[in-house]
Formats: sequence, structure tokens, C-alpha cells
Amino acid sequence: MPSTTSVFSAYTSIAASAMVARAMISETNTILCQIIPQKLRQEISFKFNAMFGPLSSHMTLIIDENNGVAINELYRASETYLTTKIPTSLKHLKASKSPGENNLSFKINKGDNLTDEFEGIEVTWELISTEKQSTYFDFDSYSQTSETIEKRHYRMSFHKKHRDLVMNIYLPYILKRAKAIEEENRAVKIHALMGGYGNGDSIVLQSTCCFEKLAMDPKKKKDVMDDLERFVRRRDFYRRIGKAWKRGYLLYGPPGTGKSSLVAAMADYLKFNIYDLELTSVQSNSALRTMLLSTTDRSIIVIEDIDCSAELEDRNNGGYGGAGDTKLTLSGVLNAIDGLWSSCGDARIIVFTTNHREKLDPALLRPGRMDMHIHMTYLTPSGFQILASNYLQIKNHDRFREIEELIMEVEVTPAEIAEELMKSDDADVALGAVVEFINGKKRKKMEKELCNSELIKNDEQSLRNIEEEDQNVKKRNKRRRTRWGRKK
Repeated sequence: MPSTTSVFSAYTSIAASAMVARAMISETNTILCQIIPQKLRQEISFKFNAMFGPLSSHMTLIIDENNGVAINELYRASETYLTTKIPTSLKHLKASKSPGENNLSFKINKGDNLTDEFEGIEVTWELISTEKQSTYFDFDSYSQTSETIEKRHYRMSFHKKHRDLVMNIYLPYILKRAKAIEEENRAVKIHALMGGYGNGDSIVLQSTCCFEKLAMDPKKKKDVMDDLERFVRRRDFYRRIGKAWKRGYLLYGPPGTGKSSLVAAMADYLKFNIYDLELTSVQSNSALRTMLLSTTDRSIIVIEDIDCSAELEDRNNGGYGGAGDTKLTLSGVLNAIDGLWSSCGDARIIVFTTNHREKLDPALLRPGRMDMHIHMTYLTPSGFQILASNYLQIKNHDRFREIEELIMEVEVTPAEIAEELMKSDDADVALGAVVEFINGKKRKKMEKELCNSELIKNDEQSLRNIEEEDQNVKKRNKRRRTRWGRKK
């Protein structure tokens, strides 16, 4: 039996060797951390563990942000769901707050992971992000342009024996739960669609515009609201007749008559997000399709000032940008509205706005292209009463009748009157400014009519003078011919 001294000596030797080994491992790790980038270390660690470590009994699912050219709904749902599952032990988070939102938003950072428990199983989530250079032809500068595009995906890992439960129960639960979370925190957002690379920036729509506050003819307003209600509840009807579940509106009228306000009111009424599509930034039909595929269901796609937003040509002449599918053409826009590509999505509303309906291509106005044409007119007496209620919080006033009579004589827009009403909180002062403004426009109108009348009179007098001169010339010529005849 070994003595106590020999045992203690052996223990000391082993402990010293362990300390030396630990120091060497620590030093090696430090050197490797300095040489090998973090992303590469994570990938090596993941592959090594998958092949030799305890994760050999695990399987992995990849959830890409995009599904080809379309948005992957499962990725969006996972992102929403995981915001409610962030543990306090996680050291790195992404924090944000958009204007108009009440709460802060926290998301896991790229490279980090968390573990979620569901019905007794554990699922590990990791957010992976990679960057790549994309090159395309910029038709504005007529040169090759490159930009950095970030590609993200979630990597799920779990025990292989839970495969069916994850695929058939867990993932559908995430979709359902994410939808419920979005409904709880639902805020109408406006997205900028530019360039054809995803759905761009978004911000909470802070406009408080609603149908009740819209200075619009009451009957026309009710017709729009009834049409929207009928549209959103007719999903089965559209499927039964084999048509895409979408609706098109053309808003036309002078500037300042409330076209943009009507779009905001529609979004508020339906709780639909708005996608503002800027056609001048779209270089080709394929880019337009990519942009539209990045939009979500239950959304309003707005193309403002369609008459001047892009120089679109007809189907035969093509458009600008090049040949084939590398240019933006009128036919490409029309196919996006009601062609095969318009069937990719549910509950979509497409809105065109224009100040000059007469300038639109007839192809945009043919029956069936836009389901409802809405003429946004100059301010009416009923519209003025709504504005007075909104800005001055009054339902009646001594000057209402005078103003309403002036509105019937002079064309003024809701935007012009709203600007006058904002000049004072005092109703008497504000309404006095409105009367003065409309009377000013009335005087200018009368001066213009008088000027036109004078021009007409001058033109008529000039015409009479010309006619008299012609008659005099004819008489002189006749006398000359008579004299020449006598001489002969």
C-alpha cells in the first residue's frame, strides 16, 4: 500500500500538470480568438458539435428571411414570437423604438442564441447574418453599381425524436401566436418601396385622419366605407368566382382636395399597412414584381401622381431602361395591377392618385382596371362644417352661412381652408380669416373674368376692324377695275 507521502507527491504532480495544461489551452484559445474571426469560430464550433458532440442526436432547421423573391412569413412570425421569449441572461440585444409606438422593441442580435421550451421540449434559436455584394445596372447614371445586401436566417436545433412535434405543432403554433401578438400591438405602418430590394423603411403612421374627420361629401364617404366593408368580408366570394382578392381605387381631383388623407383614412378604417410605391425608383418590370411580392396581405399599395410619376409607354413601344424585362413599361404596371402577378396575396388594395385624370393612358381607365373612381372635389358646405368641427371644435357659428355661400361661388380646397383655420384658436378670428381669404379669391376671379371679357371685347373690335379694312380694300379694288374698264 503506497505511503501517504507518495500519494501526496503524485497528487501534487497531477495538479501541477493540470494547471499547465489549462494555461496552455487558455493561451491557445486567446491566440485563436485573435486570428480566427468570430463568425468563423461559431461556424466551426457548430459543425464540430454537430459531428462529434452531444448535438449529434439533434437536427437543424433553417428559416430564411426570404423565400426566393417573396418574404418568408415563417421568418417574420419567428421574429415576432421570439421577442416574447428573450431571457434575462442574454447579454446582447437590439433595442429600438419607432415614432408613434408606445413600447420599446427588443430582438436578439446576430450571432446570439436563446432556448425556448414548448410542451416539454427544448428548441435552440440562433440568428445568423451574412453580407454579400450585389451588382446591378443603374439607369440613372448608366453605370454598374454595387451595394451590400444583408441576408439573415434563423437556425433552429432540437432533438431528432421531436421532429414531428416541431414541424406539425410547434411551427404552426408560432405562426398563430405571432399573428395574435401583431393584432394586440397592431399599429398602421407606412412602408417606402424603392429600388426593388425588399420593402424598404417603415414607420408607424401617426396621422389621426379617419373618415369622421375627412372633409368629404357625406354620401361619397359612405359609399367608400360600404365598399371597403364589403371587400374585406368577401374572401370566400372572390375564391368562388376565381378572382384575386384585391380592390382598385382611382382618386382624382385638384391638389389639396384630400386624396392622401383619404388613403390614410382607409388604412385607419381597415387597419391595413400602407406601401408607398415610387415608380421613378423602379428600373424594370422584374424589380416591380419583386417589390410587390415583398408586401404583406391586408395592405394598401399606393402609387401617387400616376400621370407624372414615371414616363411609361405603351405595350408596343416599351418604356425606359432597356430591352425586354429589364425596363419598366406600362404593360408591366398593368400586369402588376390585375395580371397573373396580382394573384400573389390576399386582401390587397391598390390606389392610384392623379391631379389630371384626362392625362392618364386609356389602358389605365378601361372598365375593370380600377374598381372605383373617386372624384375628390373642391370644398363643399358639409365639408367645411367638418373642418370647423375638427379645428375649432364648433358645430355652428354666425358666419357659417356667409362662408357656405362663398364656397358655392368660389372654388377652394380643404387644404386651403384648413390652413386659414389654423391661424387662431379663436373662432371669430379664424372664421374672419376664412371669409377674407375666400373674398380675396373671389376678387381675383372677378378680375380675371373682367380681364378675359376685355380681351374678348378687344378681340371682337380687332376682328371688326379687320373686316372693315377688308371691305375697304375690296371697294378700292372694285373702283380700280372700273376705271381701267373705262380707259379701255
